Amino acid sequence: MAEIERPLPRFPEPDTQAFWEATKGHTLRYQVCNQCGGLVFFPRRHCTHCTSVDLRWESSKGEGTLYTYTIIRQNGHPYFRAKLPYVIAYVDLDEGFRMMTELVGIDDLSQLDCGKRVHLDWEEHEEVNLPVFRLAE
Repeated sequence: MAEIERPLPRFPEPDTQAFWEATKGHTLRYQVCNQCGGLVFFPRRHCTHCTSVDLRWESSKGEGTLYTYTIIRQNGHPYFRAKLPYVIAYVDLDEGFRMMTELVGIDDLSQLDCGKRVHLDWEEHEEVNLPVFRLAE
């Protein structure tokens, strides 16, 4: 029986393709508006603050704080069902943007607490790598 694969982005994808291409080199990128200075994440064609299309890419250090999380105990998709339970979280990155991600490497779910420090890790795939986070030591 074939292994069930994780759903991944499909290309071409005009808004996020540059982001995903950077993940191949383990780089977490976000955008900054050259007009108003607003941070944009997830990647888009325009600034979500002033609608300018004059955006530049920056790289995150991948360090932040756990804003909130949920423990997923049910999922209908076969790939995710095999991972149960798993943790989905919002992480506030030190650069000033928030992202939804998977929190991995949690042996004891009682370790979870909002406000804890987290750091970037990667889930490897051939096409792209997925940014995931772990609790900081």
